[in-house]
Formats: sequence, C-alpha cells, structure tokens
Amino acid sequence: MADTERASRPETTITTPGGAPEEDPERARRHRMAVFGGAERKLADQSVDHSLAERLAALVADAGEVYDLAESPDIYGDGVVAELERRTAEELGFPAAAFFPSGTMAQQVALRCWAARTGNPTVALHPLAHPEVHERQAFSQVSGLRTVHLTDEPRLPNAAEVLDFEEPFGTLMLELPLRDAGHVLPSWEELVAVVEAARERDAVVHFDGARLWETTPHFGRPLREIAGLADSVYVSFYKTLGGLSGAVLAGPESLIAEARTWRHRYGGQLFQQFPAALAGLLGLRKVLPEIPSYVTHAKVVAQAIGEGFAQAGVAWFRVHPEPPHTHEFQVWLPYDAEVLSAAALRQAEESGVCLFRRWLPSPSGPQGLSFTEVTVTAPGLAWTAEDVRTAVADFVRRLR
Repeated sequence: MADTERASRPETTITTPGGAPEEDPERARRHRMAVFGGAERKLADQSVDHSLAERLAALVADAGEVYDLAESPDIYGDGVVAELERRTAEELGFPAAAFFPSGTMAQQVALRCWAARTGNPTVALHPLAHPEVHERQAFSQVSGLRTVHLTDEPRLPNAAEVLDFEEPFGTLMLELPLRDAGHVLPSWEELVAVVEAARERDAVVHFDGARLWETTPHFGRPLREIAGLADSVYVSFYKTLGGLSGAVLAGPESLIAEARTWRHRYGGQLFQQFPAALAGLLGLRKVLPEIPSYVTHAKVVAQAIGEGFAQAGVAWFRVHPEPPHTHEFQVWLPYDAEVLSAAALRQAEESGVCLFRRWLPSPSGPQGLSFTEVTVTAPGLAWTAEDVRTAVADFVRRLR
C-alpha cells in the first residue's frame, strides 16, 4: 500500500507519560520510505520510492515520446491537457472528456450533473466506495447529494439488489474494482445484469473507474466495451498508470460541457497542469499495455504467498481474493498491525527484499487481525514463485 503522507512537519522529540522517548512519527515515516524505496527487490515500484529529482528527470527524459515539447505550455486546459482529454476519451470510447485535478472533484461534478438531469439527487453506491470512506462526506457536504447502500456485502450489488431496493435513486455508482473490499470485481455477466437493472429503474450508471485500467483481464473485454456499459466514467492517472496527479471524466458531449462549467466553479480550472498531463500521456503509452502481464503474474505471487505461509506453519492467513481479480490484492494475518509493519520494515532493511509494506488493523473485525495490500507491477515480474515463498519464510521468521 502506498505511503503517501506528506513530509512537511519538523522533527520533534516525543515522550511517553513515563518519560521514555518515542520515535518521532515524521522521522519514522521518512525512514520507512527510504528503506522500502531503496530495497533491491520489490514487487512494485511506487511514486514515493523516488526523489523529486528522479521523478522530474524521468519525466523530462520520456515526455518527448508522447508530446511535442517544443509546444507552449497549456493555459487553462488547452494544449497538452486537451490532448490528454482527447486520447483518454478515445481509449474509453466516449465522445468527450474533461481533465480534473482530482477524482474527488470529478465525481462530485459528474454526479451533481446527473442529479440535475434525472431530478433525483440520491446516489446508490457501496458503503466501502471511495466517496463514503475517504472523502469526508463530500457528496453531502459540498454537492448536496444523498447516498444509499444497496448491499453491505463485501462485493458490488447484484441485479436483484438493484431492482428490489425500496426507494428510487437517480444514479447507480459502481467502483470498479471495489478497492476497500479487496480490489474485487463481479463477473462480466453480473456487471451487465446490474447495469441493465439500473436502466430498468430509469437510473443512470456512473463508473468510479479510478483503477478501471486493471479490469480488462478479469472481464475478458477491451476497455472501450467495459466503459461503454456506463453513462459516464471517471479514471485516475496516478493510480495504476503511475502519473503525478489528475483524473478524467468521460461521457456524452453535453454532460462534459456542463462538467467543465462546474469544474470552474469548484476551483478546478487551473492555469497550468502540463507535468500531470505529460505523465498521464506516458501512463497511457507505456504502462497501460503492460497491465495484463501484471495481473497474470499477481496470480502467481498470490498463490506463492499462500503456499509460503502454509509451509512456514502459519496457522491462519488469508489471501483475498484468491485468485486476485486485478494486479492488487489483500493479505490478512492474525497479528497486530504494528508487529507486522515492523517485521516488513526489518526484512527490507536487513535483506533488501520488500515483500510487504505497511499493515493496517482490520476496520471491523476483532483486535489482532490485520491486512496489507500487495501490488505487482514491472519489478514484480522478475520474482518467481520460489522467490516469493522464500521471502514469505523470511518474513515469518522475523515475526517469531
């Protein structure tokens, strides 16, 4: 799981009530990032693993492949930003698209536009969807939207739950994949049925597709066909594609024209965004074609992790989902998160192998149950199943 906390606070000395010194959280965070970023072997390369100089140098070195750098920088969304909008709309199969500085803003704009068109501000979504868990009630606090939940199961709703819900809603929002449930996806047939059920209720369908790029292997369909099920789609460029920031909302021309007006009202009409736009174009060119190989190898890694824990005699563990639906999945263990995080850090620091990163306590389960997210990208392709099993055995030894 990416550690994206900002490094802006000064170092301080913290003491416990008994007077013993504790490690400064900021210093610990910096140390953790340096260790994981500097590991010789890792399953995924994350943006926080690199310095500002390294990220800028990479952008300068590669950006000429995707855009003419002799052109002028963008001004309020023209130039390279408009080119990213065009290419993303083409990739998703929509007639128009608008670039936003964040997915939070893009989705608020999309859903308030749909609410005005349907006459219903109620949005049906999963309780684990990103707006419900990670956006501080932005839908209700900022955009006047109301949310309802069609199911509490750790999966997307099925067609029967959509059809049988007891009150009307204007928009059905589906997060593909549902990250906080384990990056899970329905089957293609289930997804089609859910969309058809929403249409039968006269609701529009919006995809929270921050990680939609990852779904093509699971569904066995091209991206345009998947996105084409929805009335509008949001995609992210820094999730999965390795960009700097930013998101695109794609949909019908009239919706996107209205969204551009609301983007301005929300403060998203930025003067220049060319670094983020160039990074997004690079993600489409270089990373997007490689994602199927990441998903395929994630299944190998996930199976080997399970085998490693079993061989090490761990009494209970869980790899979820098994096999993974995308190139990201969860691993669960019956230990405190602090214990697991410390073991992961020691392993990377002492052996140069970064198998796991930070662990988190179960949000709803019993104490002493924790999980981590595992992501497999280009560096992970070099790991064999035996490499993974060996790393798991070493991690378990550090726990004991």
